[in-house]
Amino acid sequence: MSDDNVVVEKPVAPWIAAQTQSLLKQRGHAWLLQGPSGLGQYELALQLVRAWLCDAPTPSGACGVCTSCHAIDVRTHADVCVLMPETVMLELGWPLSEKAQQEIDDKKRKPSKEIRIDAMRDAVEFAQRTASRGHGKAMLVYPAERMNHITANALLKTLEEPPGDLKFVLASEAAHQLLPTIRSRCLTHTMTWPSESESSNWLVAQGIKQSDAAPLLRAAGHRPADALLFAQTERTPSNWQAFPKAMANGHVAHVAKWLPADLLDAQQKLCHDLMASKTGAVPRFFNAADLPTAVALPSYAALSQWHQHLQATAKTVEHPFNTGLMLEAMVSEAQRVLKSR
Repeated sequence: MSDDNVVVEKPVAPWIAAQTQSLLKQRGHAWLLQGPSGLGQYELALQLVRAWLCDAPTPSGACGVCTSCHAIDVRTHADVCVLMPETVMLELGWPLSEKAQQEIDDKKRKPSKEIRIDAMRDAVEFAQRTASRGHGKAMLVYPAERMNHITANALLKTLEEPPGDLKFVLASEAAHQLLPTIRSRCLTHTMTWPSESESSNWLVAQGIKQSDAAPLLRAAGHRPADALLFAQTERTPSNWQAFPKAMANGHVAHVAKWLPADLLDAQQKLCHDLMASKTGAVPRFFNAADLPTAVALPSYAALSQWHQHLQATAKTVEHPFNTGLMLEAMVSEAQRVLKSR
């Protein structure tokens, strides 16, 4: 990969930098970074890898300018192994294996959304090799919950008998789905929630309007990375504000450019806030003024059934169904619930 293909890492968020410094003070060959999405598990994992392999590390982390740091920037470091679904690797700029890239280029298959066993075999071979630069080796697994049973067991064997110069960092947004034996082999770190001001200032630094920061954070459940993702899609503050009414009126056009997974996330949050309002609690993701009035709220039983329906939908939302038809079906179901009494 040439320097033209350098993946420019954004400035590290202050809460990620603080956690990096804290974890580097502790010893251990394997870390499990856990917490909900949007808190920076991948970013923290990458900062640890950079520091472990840096030619001139500081107590705060990697120097950022040495040959090792540059090799990570251009995704060519011989002592780094990333275990990720192919879709995530492509998104984050990591190269696929030559075989996998050829199969995808030849349209024999689509990029995998799971961590494939072929990738795990390559990782096992990587673990057995000698480090090329003398600072040890590092394996980054993200999202770790995307391993299937076979892949997870293969990783477990490497974790149980790790070569002396190999460190692991597993980053997960659903650590409860990992094998208990994998969790027991790792030191666990629960991601820190940044303060409201830290999150808002970070969003503004990413180019978000100051006035949009608070509503985006609310919509994203106060997870800054998710809030930034909202801003880069159709889920703008005004769009989010109008979402409950659009669902009640069955307006598919309101979400026509959304992915089914994004719509599912929004409907689950709407259902949560409606159930909260029904019991007199304060909504979390929407302003109370944007929700139906107490008189117009569906029954708690109807909302509970909708919640169960959304949970079932989550199991198939990433399947290759017709996107338009799936959006229509989901909006239609929302309208049916919201118009019920």
